[in-house]
Amino acid sequence: MSQSFYQFALSFRGGDLSDPKTRFAEKMFKDHSFPKVSDSFEELSSYIETLADDDLSANAFDELWEIYRTKENLGE
Repeated sequence: MSQSFYQFALSFRGGDLSDPKTRFAEKMFKDHSFPKVSDSFEELSSYIETLADDDLSANAFDELWEIYRTKENLGE
């Protein structure tokens, strides 16, 4: 069974805080309103753009999304 984007991104928590993907994961974890079960690019992207938070950045999301989709397509 595939995991949600949220579950995938949590794997980046605890890393080097100079990495935008780590900062994204940490901020996402603390955001109780984050759409945790979504795997919709449009829904997640809209949520992130609405917040306009430096640590929950669209650039970091795009990087994480690309890794997420690649892993999902490979069945990992």
